[in-house]
Amino acid sequence: MRTILKRLVWPVMAAPSVYLAIIWSRLPEKVAVHFDLQGNPDRYGSKNELLVTVIVLTVITMLAYLLLTNIYRIDPKKYAAGNKDRLQSIAFAVVLLLAVVLCLIIYSSSQGSIKLGIGFIFAAVGLMLAVVGNYLPNMKPNYFAGLRLPWTLENEDNWKKTHRLAGKMFFAGGLLLAVICLFTSPLASIIIFFAGTLIMILVPCVYSYRLYKRGN
Repeated sequence: MRTILKRLVWPVMAAPSVYLAIIWSRLPEKVAVHFDLQGNPDRYGSKNELLVTVIVLTVITMLAYLLLTNIYRIDPKKYAAGNKDRLQSIAFAVVLLLAVVLCLIIYSSSQGSIKLGIGFIFAAVGLMLAVVGNYLPNMKPNYFAGLRLPWTLENEDNWKKTHRLAGKMFFAGGLLLAVICLFTSPLASIIIFFAGTLIMILVPCVYSYRLYKRGN
């Protein structure tokens, strides 16, 4: 699986640039470069500005992928290298999400409106959180990925129990957020998404702290 993801990640990363190159000659000189919550354009710029945006976001995507797939190398935790395959899968999910969002930006700029709306973006992020949740229960203690709290880093049992709960919440919560954000208004999507994400983070943190206090 890791080999397949390694082969797929670069074509996925390049997809927005290829898409832009294909439609470049058909783009008007002035394209929409910013949209309000309803998906209506509220600022226009040259298509060169769109090109710069695509280049910058592609570079950011590449750096994020390289960081996630190599960060275990500098982690002093004993079992950090055991996260290599999991980080590879999470990194691919991040690249896929950013590529989809970037293609949506290009499409919206060429059409003059966001056809799928901000709820689609939050739904995509929710699906990515579900993917992360699928890998959290098996994540080994490390200093860079997961719920890196003082008591989880110092106690492996606390780490395991915390990430088992967090994995379930992220998986179920991510799927639930994806569905809700697709069928609610833009403002409601923003409120629900951030409130839901905050709950998904805070509950495992409180649970972990209670485990720590109980152990002491």
